Amino acid sequence: MNRILPSAALAGLTACAIQPANPVDGLERMLAAHDSATAALEQWCEQQGLANPARVIAAQTPGQLVADPSDLRSLLGVGAEELLGSRHVRLTCGGRLLSQAQNWYVPARLTPEMNAVLASTTTPFGKVAAPLGFKRELIETRRGSGPDCPADTVLFQRALLRLPDGRPLAHVLECYAASALPASR
Repeated sequence: MNRILPSAALAGLTACAIQPANPVDGLERMLAAHDSATAALEQWCEQQGLANPARVIAAQTPGQLVADPSDLRSLLGVGAEELLGSRHVRLTCGGRLLSQAQNWYVPARLTPEMNAVLASTTTPFGKVAAPLGFKRELIETRRGSGPDCPADTVLFQRALLRLPDGRPLAHVLECYAASALPASR
């Protein structure tokens, strides 16, 4: 016997299918759907109603980056003599911590203007470098904490950002905070 469900019931079923049971699943899917973690976090911030407008800020974190990953120069395709840039930032939206990120990048593969913005503003790397059309290549993802992540980390990701010609642009270590999840409001 076929039954026709009222549209309100269908909408409820559709919402159930879209909303993951575990909020980390939703965050992980959002990140997987974007080449820029910044773009993913801005959409996440908007979707979760964390701020209006949903704008991600990258505040420099005092202190040093963790030691360079042992495979960093190999991953970035640079020799020992090539200059690397780095940023250790806290990404927030509406004052709410979303993640902490450590980023190593090849300044020679950015424009001088992009390098200046990275050195002097709170604009996230992904937004600054977006005009280059980079693609995100996930190297590692795990639930919970990763190397040098804070205790409240719910998701750790390590990724490589590649230019359209395949050259690596940046390597990132990202620690996504519990405060980024809707249940922690």
